[in-house]
Amino acid sequence: MASSSARLQGAELIDCARANATYGIDIAAERCGYGQNIKQFEAALKQAYDTIGVRLNRFSDLLKSSEQDDRNQGEVVAPDTINQL
Repeated sequence: MASSSARLQGAELIDCARANATYGIDIAAERCGYGQNIKQFEAALKQAYDTIGVRLNRFSDLLKSSEQDDRNQGEVVAPDTINQL
């Protein structure tokens, strides 16, 4: 994913940060348009989450929520071949 030329805000920032959380805060900040300004990135991210009524204590909390999302998706049930539909 390429870095954003503009600093993302709101839902776009949340989506970008969550999509890049596994790469670490440095990469996420850069890709969301904040370059090396980690403090400003975290402040904007917390504000974006506050706006939607969710408390975000620190960037690493995004990893925990992503892991929970993965666990809550359940099991995929599908036929082995198209003929078994």
